Amino acid sequence: MKNILDAIVEHKGIEVLKRKQKRPLVSFGESPYYRRLVNGIVIPDSGKGPGIIAEFKRKSPSRGVLNMELDPVEVASVYQAAGVSVMSVLTDRDFFGGSFRDLSRVRKACPDLPLLRKDFIIDPYQIHEASAYGADMILLIAAILEKKEVADLASEARSLGLHVLLEVHDTKELEKYDPSIAYVGVNNRDLKTFSVDTRRSMDLIEHMPPGVVAVSESGLSSRDEIIKLSEAGFKLFLMGERFMKGPNPGEACREFIENLK
Repeated sequence: MKNILDAIVEHKGIEVLKRKQKRPLVSFGESPYYRRLVNGIVIPDSGKGPGIIAEFKRKSPSRGVLNMELDPVEVASVYQAAGVSVMSVLTDRDFFGGSFRDLSRVRKACPDLPLLRKDFIIDPYQIHEASAYGADMILLIAAILEKKEVADLASEARSLGLHVLLEVHDTKELEKYDPSIAYVGVNNRDLKTFSVDTRRSMDLIEHMPPGVVAVSESGLSSRDEIIKLSEAGFKLFLMGERFMKGPNPGEACREFIENLK
């Protein structure tokens, strides 16, 4: 019996094939948003405290509908004013309610806000999409990729001036790490069962490759959790549902960041 992750990946393969047929790779050309790596993600200085990757997503398989009515541009503007390090934008439509339109609108409205395209990336074509619609960074999920695929996709991203965040759940997945990748995230949510355990981050921090920026993802909700993980060595914290489940995600994010100071 397929779990939800298997179902998403299978669906994604068909989805990407259809998009390739509709818009061949050669039609992308050079992205108007091309960014050099050195001008990409803003990593907070150690004296400024933890950095937040604030997410925009309308729904998820684990939580259902969060908020379908919000305008991503309005949310992004407040996220940026609140001082987030990065904004994560879901582009998966069927499972998360996202779109490329969300990503491109946020990019045009907030040209200086670092953007992560969050999706289930399995094909180089998707990296060109990310560049074309204005992302600065892509997510690669180790659980759905082989080691060589991680290396190849990371190389493709670098050729387009994009950062890579490699997401792992355990030490076996961490073995797929490629030295070209500067950001490694630990997803505290099991993508197959949806169970959340922030101890996963604590267990893996000591196994992080030297020099990477460690990111803790998902299931984070309290200031104490962030401080504890920050003291353990994590620099960035990806948070979505903590902000998106309320009527004003931007304001919730601003208050949370203020409370971290």
